[in-house]
This record gives sequence, C-alpha cells and structure tokens, in this order.
Amino acid sequence: MDWYPLFNSLRIAAVSTVIVFFLGIWSAYYIAKAPRAVKGLLDVALTLPLVLPPTVVGYLLLLILGPKRIAGRWALETFGLRLTMTWWSAIFATAVVIFPLMYRTARGAFESFDETLAQAGKTLGLSNTFIFWRIRMPACRQGILAGTVLAFARALGEYGATSMIAGYTPGKTATISTTVYQLWRTNEDGLALRWVLVNLAISTVVLLAVNLLERKEKRTWR
Repeated sequence: MDWYPLFNSLRIAAVSTVIVFFLGIWSAYYIAKAPRAVKGLLDVALTLPLVLPPTVVGYLLLLILGPKRIAGRWALETFGLRLTMTWWSAIFATAVVIFPLMYRTARGAFESFDETLAQAGKTLGLSNTFIFWRIRMPACRQGILAGTVLAFARALGEYGATSMIAGYTPGKTATISTTVYQLWRTNEDGLALRWVLVNLAISTVVLLAVNLLERKEKRTWR
C-alpha cells in the first residue's frame, strides 16, 4: 500500500491550516471592529467559498493560476514555476476552501470577548500587542481552537477544488480524497475502503484530542 497520499494530504492540510490560522485571525479581529455595513460586505465576500461548490472554487482558481492566466503566466515566466498540477498547488485550493471556517469561528470568538478586559489592560499601560496575545487570545482560545481543528479536518478531506487545480498523479499530487475517487473508478473498492478508514481514523483522533484539550482547559479555569 503506497502511503504517499497520506503524507501528501497531511502536509497540504498542515500548511494550509497554518496559513488560514493567521489570515483568519487577522481578518476576524479587524472585521469584527469594522462598521456594520463594511462588516456585512466583507463577511459575504470572505464566506463565499463556504457556500460555493468546491469545483466552482477550483475553476475560479484556474482562471487566476492557470499557466495561460495572469498570475500563472507571470509565475511561469518570472520564476519558472507552475502554479497548477503540483502537490503544493493544492495548498491554494485548500486554503481558500477552509478559510471561512477559521474566519467565522474566530470572528465569533472575538465578538464575544469582554472589551472591558482590554480597556483595563490599557489603563495599566499594556501595549495592544501584549493585550492581543496575552489577554484576548487566551480568552478566545475555545473558538480559535475549534476553528483550527475544523479547518484542518476539512482540509484533510478536501476534494473538489484540489482535484481541479492539482489533478491526480500517483506519487506526486495524489491525496487521500483523490485516491479514493480514482480507486473507485477502477473498481478497487477494497483499497478505496482502506483509505476511507484511514481518513476516518485521523479525523477521530483529531476530534478526540480537541475534546481532551477542552476538558483540560475547563479544569484549569476551575
């Protein structure tokens, strides 16, 4: 059994989750403080990938990153890099798909934060950076953690956009999801089921780890 799809899926999910972790927190923090009209427009724009079919997201990315498109042609001519049909191409697609999960959960956490804590920190002469990382983030960690885990789990199982922008090449761009589909197409149901079970096992372990962390946090706060 070739374990490359597992390795590739894990690194794509890990890298894309790290990217959306910081982008999602940054976007959520500033948009949560924006005027209602601006917040509504930005919220719709940033949440669109959550409701669009993944294949549509993949198609839109191809219009930007394809070798004959603006960004794709520029990267190819300037650096000799193809932005499609490589393993790391899937990071673009996966990051776009999972970003709304991180953004919305982080925004909800920031909006429920008690701003009097931040104001109290300012009266003590604490910097905004210190208040953000040492007061705001710890108070919002439940939502941040939930968003991070949801994003990672979704990235691990992403198929539609990934298959369009990275394709399926065994040993190069194959992921668990694309491998399951290809095995199903070739009537190799036994191997396909093995990969499904691998994905289920990883997702279960991740969710159990989160539950244990949440219980530990509750005990700490008590």
